[in-house]
Amino acid sequence: MKFAVIVFPGSNCDLDMYHAVKDALGEEADYVFHTETSLEGYDSVLLPGGFSYGDYLRCGAIAQFSPIMEEVKRFAAEGKTVLGVCNGFQILVEAGLLPGVLHRNTGLKFMCRTVELKVENNETRFTSDYAAQETITIPIAHGEGNYYCDDATYAMLQTNRQIAFTYADNPNGSRGDIAGITNKAGNVLGMMPHPERAVELLTGGTDGLKLFTSLVKQGAHHVKTTV
Repeated sequence: MKFAVIVFPGSNCDLDMYHAVKDALGEEADYVFHTETSLEGYDSVLLPGGFSYGDYLRCGAIAQFSPIMEEVKRFAAEGKTVLGVCNGFQILVEAGLLPGVLHRNTGLKFMCRTVELKVENNETRFTSDYAAQETITIPIAHGEGNYYCDDATYAMLQTNRQIAFTYADNPNGSRGDIAGITNKAGNVLGMMPHPERAVELLTGGTDGLKLFTSLVKQGAHHVKTTV
């Protein structure tokens, strides 16, 4: 597969994303800047963490208007995979590709540590290499990771099995302990924890690697069955 790592002004996890795909997986990857208007030739899009546009207004609120985001929306509408991590999750929400909103953490402090997640749905393109209800350890680094949605949206997320990951011990106040959700079609995932920082033992663990191997396997299957 060929991955596009989107780079916004203020992105700081683009290098981690690139390393996870290029070095840990051995797949093709390119940096694609926010000013670009084409994702032709790519199989999957990665929106990394960081502080796009300095996190002015709300996190992700300015980045959603970047030229590349119209192409990301088209890409997602075609059923191709899009992963947004941390600030990337915030951008996907602001762009309307995922429901809900992300608030300040309940403690009003930036958090940077590892947490345990539960794999709530291992039948998505992003989680198929995990076991059902598997517990994994993934780093977090965010100040606005408190996911919120209204009752109707929460019921929809549960009914459609769109909740991919939950926190074992909720660090930020997210509704229903939500750490990551997909869109209804299942080809867009947003999550606050950083799987790209957990792909090597050297950096503390490899629990994030299965997300990327899932993406490669499921993405290849999807391309094969839809050509």
